[in-house]
Amino acid sequence: METERINMTHGDGGEAAHRLLCGVILPALTGAESREPLGDSALLALPAAGKLAVTTDSFVIKPLFFPGGDIGKLAVAGTVNDLAVSGAVPLYLTVSFILEEGLPLESLQTICISMAKEAAVSGIRLVAGDTKVVGKGDCDGIFINTTGIGVVEPGCELQPQLIEEGDAVLVTGTIGDHGIAVLTAREELGLMSEVPSDCATLFPMLREARQVSGNIRIIRDPTRGGLATSLAEICEDYGLTVELEEELLPVRPGVEGACELMGFDPMYLANEGKAVMILPARDAPAVLDALRQFPEGKDACMIGLVTGREKGQLLIRTPFGSTRRLYRLAGSMLPRIC
Repeated sequence: METERINMTHGDGGEAAHRLLCGVILPALTGAESREPLGDSALLALPAAGKLAVTTDSFVIKPLFFPGGDIGKLAVAGTVNDLAVSGAVPLYLTVSFILEEGLPLESLQTICISMAKEAAVSGIRLVAGDTKVVGKGDCDGIFINTTGIGVVEPGCELQPQLIEEGDAVLVTGTIGDHGIAVLTAREELGLMSEVPSDCATLFPMLREARQVSGNIRIIRDPTRGGLATSLAEICEDYGLTVELEEELLPVRPGVEGACELMGFDPMYLANEGKAVMILPARDAPAVLDALRQFPEGKDACMIGLVTGREKGQLLIRTPFGSTRRLYRLAGSMLPRIC
């Protein structure tokens, strides 16, 4: 490469763009020089049975690199997780980069390698992509857009309509880790914390949980807006009353300390490697055992119950015995978190 940084010629579709794609991006994403012709569309084989699951997302996190991950790992894990919590097997991934003039090629290569490693966790295949370059100051180094395609196999659909009173609410691990990790990495407030982001692909773990219990009603990944927002949306969408026990919520000491210092509520902080699920209480012990076999689920626990139908509200019982209602996040606690 004639330059070690992105410049505007890398976005003109000509020779410089070709060298960037074939010399940096494709080798990092695929592990070798691509020998296949690059057409305008990917032609994909789809299963004969089942339903397609399609999700799309954009990632604009600042900073690009943070404890426990980077924007590349986040983009792949976040997209795969959206498929996994929908009951789908991840199959195909498209990736589009918007690159800022001046971005070091080494950073781009590191991000692409990170994406390839994370894709290997679930076996999802990169099948199409695009690259654009914008002027210096027009984005924060790199923005990534992804589209994920998966298949929900026959008989594997989640069934939230079967949620009933007495069902258990599980979370697969500690909450708020990603939000605090990113805030610490920004170094804007002088906050010191050793909490890494929980950014991770959940598909293998969730697949095992669903093999243990075929009765899991619903799964969500509590990203922006945190655990409280995800559960409040479930309650509103399906007319449920869910009651959580505050003492059962898994929160790392480092996250708890940072929240006390900054006035944050860990229930509303972003997570990028956690899932919350509702299932019959009788299946909860076996599912928890399955989750805890994975590093991403070692802190999985039961945090509450479905206590009624038709009211559509999320409640939390405090250690003092009082109960308060939780709502969706109003406003933005931490901008540019994913």
